[in-house]
Amino acid sequence: MVAFEAKDNSYQRFDGQPADRLQSCFASNLKQHAYWLDLLPPPPSLPEKPLKTVDVVIVGSGYTGLNAALETIRGGRSTLVLDAENPGFGCSTRNGGQISTSIKPSLSDLTAKYGPSKACAIRQEGENALQWIETLINREKIKCDFNRSGRYHAAHTPQHYEAIARDAEQLHNKEGIEAYCISKADQRKELGSNVYFGGVVFPRHASVNPGLYHRGLLNRAIEAGVHITGNCYVSGLRRDKERFILSTSKGEVSAGDVIIATNGYTTNLTPWLQRRVIPIGSYVIATEELPTELVDTLFPTDRIASDTCKVVYYYRTSPDRKRILFGGRVSARETNPLISGPALYEDMCRIFPELAGFKVSHSWSGTVAYTFDELAHTGLYDGVHYAMGYCGSGVSMASYLGMKMGQKVLGQKDGQTAFDDLKFPTRPFYKGNPWFLPATVAWYRWQDRRQCKSAARGK
Repeated sequence: MVAFEAKDNSYQRFDGQPADRLQSCFASNLKQHAYWLDLLPPPPSLPEKPLKTVDVVIVGSGYTGLNAALETIRGGRSTLVLDAENPGFGCSTRNGGQISTSIKPSLSDLTAKYGPSKACAIRQEGENALQWIETLINREKIKCDFNRSGRYHAAHTPQHYEAIARDAEQLHNKEGIEAYCISKADQRKELGSNVYFGGVVFPRHASVNPGLYHRGLLNRAIEAGVHITGNCYVSGLRRDKERFILSTSKGEVSAGDVIIATNGYTTNLTPWLQRRVIPIGSYVIATEELPTELVDTLFPTDRIASDTCKVVYYYRTSPDRKRILFGGRVSARETNPLISGPALYEDMCRIFPELAGFKVSHSWSGTVAYTFDELAHTGLYDGVHYAMGYCGSGVSMASYLGMKMGQKVLGQKDGQTAFDDLKFPTRPFYKGNPWFLPATVAWYRWQDRRQCKSAARGK
């Protein structure tokens, strides 16, 4: 995400410690945790100790791990899920609850790299994931405010509007994806802001309460017989003949199959995977409850929203349409919610000046995992199954690939995906610490700022 400070129609970057005038954006009872956690019932009781011997061990209790666990346990395999924190601690309960098709590279870019057939197959997996998560939620009867609200993707310059308009036409003609353009003149029918230059609507994209969705998966996994142990850090993984031995903070565990489902929280437990994912902090705020008329003005269609900046904003209403949730990346380096909150507030008020004066009730962050080719990856390395690298769009794809990974462990052909034979790239000297990220984000931020300034001047 890129963040700008609006002063007299300028676009000055806010960075560093929050100024007093910005710090005042916080409500007196500010909560430094995800808004979604306030809506959850008390967590279920979980076993304190892990099983010593199981068929399948899954490291990570987010969407990927729990969906994999549902498949393996229902396929007759005893299944243990381990997490270094309480289940749901990571980005599964910290994201914005937006669901898209998850595939960032375009069809043309993928075609140039993989050929037309493979490119189409990869793009189709995004559509498959989007459709599948709705089927899953309905089948499992998970009450999580799933809504086919659609998404409005706003252009931050006229040139970007022209580009996404062309892309929308190609998506419709070549991929059969429903998408249509909204001009700047008609923009307020979709989004109550004047800072953008039109956009594209994706009517099939969706929203969800991610906390309730995760809790629903957790409950279904427990009901199915999955053994889930939190606060159990896995420090070692080795082969012993035909089995794996995992060293944990609560003793050793023996398993026939291991699934790594750690995404942005991948550690040196699996150095090969750690070298291939880039952990990036994503930051979110939630406003206090707002007047109904104001929410209706700013979000008349209730769509989720994003924009075309290289470092993107994403925002939406809460499911009850009483608050606005606004998120993205606020600085080149990682920070904390007390610093990110005021910066996000300034950004939000630039886009929606009507929100100035309303307080921020929640400010939080989570860690997503990007990859060097902007694709999710799943496969088998040194006998260990994995799925990760959702590039900030993982609600449906993490769920979908988790399910597919569970099917693979069961030996089912249905577990095959278009991602299976893709090379999982890394970079020389990269070991999991993204030392290059501040410079990259700063460059993208400078580009976005320059483009916004030019667009505001009508150039």
